[in-house]
Parts: sequence; C-alpha cells; structure tokens
Amino acid sequence: MKSILDHLGLTGVLSGAGAGTWLKTSGITIQSLSPINGKTIGQVRCADSSDYEQVVQKAVQAFREWRTVPAPRRGEIVRQIGQALREHKQELGALVSLEVGKILTEGQGEVQEMIDIADFAVGQARMLYGLTMHSERPGHRMYEQWHPLGPVGVISAFNFPVAVWAWNAMIALIAGDTVIWKPSSKAPLSAIAAAEIAFRVLRKNSLPDGILSLLIGGRDDIGETLLADKRLPLISATGSVAMGRRVAVKVAERLGRSLLELGGNNAVIVTAQADLGLAVRAIVFGAVGTAGQRCTTTRRVIAHKDIYPDLRTALIKAYQQITIGNPLKKGILMGPLIDRQAVENMQATLVQVQKQGGKILFGGQVLTGKGFASGTYVTPCICEVPHDLPMLREETFAPILYLISCTDLAEAISFQNDVPQGLSSAIFTRNLLESEAFLGHTGSDCGIANVNIGTSGAEIGGAFGGEKETGGGREAGSDAWRAYMRRQTNTINWSTELPLAQGIRFDIA
Repeated sequence: MKSILDHLGLTGVLSGAGAGTWLKTSGITIQSLSPINGKTIGQVRCADSSDYEQVVQKAVQAFREWRTVPAPRRGEIVRQIGQALREHKQELGALVSLEVGKILTEGQGEVQEMIDIADFAVGQARMLYGLTMHSERPGHRMYEQWHPLGPVGVISAFNFPVAVWAWNAMIALIAGDTVIWKPSSKAPLSAIAAAEIAFRVLRKNSLPDGILSLLIGGRDDIGETLLADKRLPLISATGSVAMGRRVAVKVAERLGRSLLELGGNNAVIVTAQADLGLAVRAIVFGAVGTAGQRCTTTRRVIAHKDIYPDLRTALIKAYQQITIGNPLKKGILMGPLIDRQAVENMQATLVQVQKQGGKILFGGQVLTGKGFASGTYVTPCICEVPHDLPMLREETFAPILYLISCTDLAEAISFQNDVPQGLSSAIFTRNLLESEAFLGHTGSDCGIANVNIGTSGAEIGGAFGGEKETGGGREAGSDAWRAYMRRQTNTINWSTELPLAQGIRFDIA
C-alpha cells in the first residue's frame, strides 16, 4: 500500500482543492478508509466556501483563454493527459482497487477507460461538426456551429472514482470548456491522484490554473453551492436517483443544464433459443463484477420457462466458484462492498425480498473471520422471485441477482420494462426475429440494449446513458460531445436585397 501511495505522491494530509496547483485548504479533515481491511490509507483536508470561490473564479477566468485555443490544440493537450495516464496505469489502477475494493484487473480497466476516452477525444477535437441548411430566401446561406459552453461541474460516484470524470472532462476539454470536479468523499485519493497527473500536463504546457479543478467536500459546503452557481452552465452528475432529483431541481431553478447518469435496474432476457453457456458467463460477470456496485450491474434475469431450471442450476454452480477476498490478490473475482452501510442495505433488502415472497437460492451471507474483519465482504446472492415482487422496482447497490420465469418474449420484455429505471438491457438468443423484436420500437426501453452480451462493460465509443429515472443523460462517445457545447444557427445575406422569411412584407417608403 505504501509503495502505491508514495509513487503517486499521496503522503501527509492532502489538499482537497486544486486548480492546476493545490490550495491550502481550511475545511474539515476526512479519512479515506479501504474497504479491503477497514484501515485508513490517507487523509484529506476538504475545501470550504472560500476555497470553492477561489477554484470557481480560476475556472471562469481560464475559460476565457481556453475557449480561444484551437480545438485540435486542445486535443493535443488531452492526448498528453492520456499518455500520462498510460504511464501511471498500474499504480492508479491499484489505488482504485485499494480505495473502493474492485479487483485489480477492474481497477486497471477503469484507468484504461480513461486512456480510451482521451484517445477518442483527440480525434473528436477535429470533428466538432455543424450542419449547412438551404435558406428559403434567395441570396442567403444558413449553417450551424458549436461554441464552447463554459465552466462545467462534474459530480462523480465512488464506484467509478476516476473513469466517470474522464468521460466528462476529456470531452469537455476538447469542446473548449473548463471542468470543476467534485468526486465522492468515499474515494478522495483516487481523485487527487488522477487530478495531479492531469495538472502536471497542464503545467508542462504553461497553461493557466483553472482549466481542470478539483473540490472535495460535503454536500452542503460544496455540492449545493456547485448546483446553484449560475457561472456553471452545465452540471454532469452521476449517482443515485434521489441525488439526481435534487440536482435536476436545483440546476433547473437557475435554468442551467443538467446531464444525469443515475440508477440502473438492468435485466437480461434469456430465451428458449439462447446459448446458455454464453448467457451464464455474461450474467455472472454482470452481476458479480465490482461486487454488484455498477450502475450497469445485472440485477434481474428473465428466463423462458423451458430453460429456466437449467439456467438456475448453472448459475448456482457458477456462483459456488466465485472467489471472494482481498481484491489486490491474484485469482480473486469479488472484493468487498464499499462500506458497512452498503452491507446493511443489502441485508435489509434480502429481508424484504423474503417477506414479499422471494426465496434465497444461494449466498447473501456476511463473511467473518480471517481476511474479512472489515465487515464489508458478502457472498453474492441469487434470489428466485415472482415478476411482481415490489423490491424488483428498486436498485440495491449490491450483488443480488433476481431470477424470474416467463412464458414468451413479449412477457419477458414487459417484465423487463416494468421498472422506473432504464439504463442497460440484454437478450440472449440465437433467433434473429427475437433479437430484432427486442431492439425494435416496442422492445427494450433502455438507453443500452445488447444482444448476446451482458448489461455491463460498455465501450466508450458509444453514447452511455439511460432513460426514465436513469436521467436521460449521455456521456462518452457518439455525439455526446454536443452536451458540452452551445449550438448557434447563422444566416448570412450575401445579396443586396432584404427578403423576410415566410414571405412577410414590411416595406418602408
């Protein structure tokens, strides 16, 4: 642990506010506790209101300069950030695992996501395209263009403590925005390490403070102020549905924009014509990866009654092979939950599931004894439930998988869509007609719909996000860059006449 922290420069009491250089913060001091063993791995002095104001002022001032830098040049800075992340992938990935409990390959995979989105953004910097339109007026030309938006606030959650920031920040940077990041207080060291890697690149290029900034602090001191700040035209927030409701209302009150990535309650449909071996492997990773703490975690499996018994048996057998323990050790497939509160939430959910008519088929225990003294380790759980179980409509951020039987594809799709959330979904079938029905207008109502792959592990090239209570936001690839810019429609009159649109006449003698 010490070598990881030393390599990343995370020694002593760290500053919770920076804008290219670190401020001498004056807020409360918090500890970062590793869920692996419950021990303190670092301390951070949080930002207070005066620190907040310094950071935002720097971001506003830096935006005035950064927006004038040609987009390809902005892309070059992002390329250098991506290269710096490559050089620190092993250490930063290990820190992510240490601080939030992901297995090591997932921690390093998260850093790889940061590298990938940086590479994507470099190319996007030369493709901030607008459209040309034919004017109805002779001698006129119409087109649209995209301009930098302003300082952008990014609020991220503990489960992806660095990647979500990168999805937003790398795209916002090439769009010409400056970025203020409020990470989860459950994973402050990962945020500080990632920010410092990027800060060094900015300093090396003699760029002003404020292009990228970090603020660590509580909801009242930092979060609420960020939401209400009219200087920030966009707030991108990742977290629970409850948090998203608060963000949406607060930002809307000042007529700002919010980009919301909220809860998921993701289902896999397994039809009678599925490849069961393929389905089982995808379901197990989707349900157990990151200890069930992904927004794209597989939470429900809806299987045709003819193959339901075989699938149930195969899943239980696979779950019996899941190795649980220190996520930094080789061969471990599932680490701890983020903290004891998460464990308590999981146990409370399982009590309710059984009260409502569900049955635990496997797992759900809190592990104790050697290596599990932190109280954050559990066995992943499989429950057999009726399709109308009330708890199915709620997202518990834990490795609980619900099995549901169905009679046909139409019923399966109905069960899948009958939840408030709409992030990710998948179907396993070797029948083209079934896959197309699932992808069609009356099929999955989610922002992500996959065929013969699971709900988790999206690539950065596509726009990431969901519908309904998931918030409707889109991050990462495709045309998600547009959320970070302002659109402007332009009409140019190159004639000597002044015709009006819609044929209106307004003659002056």
